[in-house]
Amino acid sequence: MTQSGFEAARANMVDGQVRIADVTDPALIAAMREVPRERFVPDGKASLAYMGEAIEVAPGRELLDPRVFAKLAQLAAIRPSDKVLVVGGATGYAAAVLARLAASVVLLESDAALSASAAATLAALGAANVTVATGPLAAGHAAGAPYDAIFLDGAVPARPDGLLAQLKPGGRLVGIVTDSGIGKAHIFQKAPAGVSGRIAFDASAAPLPGFAAVPSFVF
Repeated sequence: MTQSGFEAARANMVDGQVRIADVTDPALIAAMREVPRERFVPDGKASLAYMGEAIEVAPGRELLDPRVFAKLAQLAAIRPSDKVLVVGGATGYAAAVLARLAASVVLLESDAALSASAAATLAALGAANVTVATGPLAAGHAAGAPYDAIFLDGAVPARPDGLLAQLKPGGRLVGIVTDSGIGKAHIFQKAPAGVSGRIAFDASAAPLPGFAAVPSFVF
């Protein structure tokens, strides 16, 4: 596909998949029009970058479906002054988009090969406000904490309390939680009295590695 073909496919993705999914944030829509999603998928899959589905970028790891990503990003309500942590950032697409909305972004990835790929692509695109870190996802990235927002770039089996501890007061964490057996997008917010949360919409995503499920009772 030619460069102009990718640009047309990107515009069609935004207009035909994202905006019709009740995504109305103008800054987010502009960022998704600009970031070349095809640069974040493996060779041979570039032509699939703007299909309305998740794309595998490594065994068991995916870029989120564009609609799911956009709805989660809108839910996070990223502000220009925000410091954001992307957990399980894989090849870096989510970080690249959120970097256009926030002051700074830390991309945390447990797979060294994915981290290296993300760092190279983000550097080539001039995303100077993104830092790539490699380490266990469930531990977060304490060196950069606290964060205004944390974005889970995949699903987790339960509320990630360890990550919530790295939020600033008033900070938000968005992601897909599968504790009920069905994926549901959640937003959690940290307050002096504790953490509140609510379900925003149904969604599915590949599980992020390293997160333990809450043990179930055995009768």
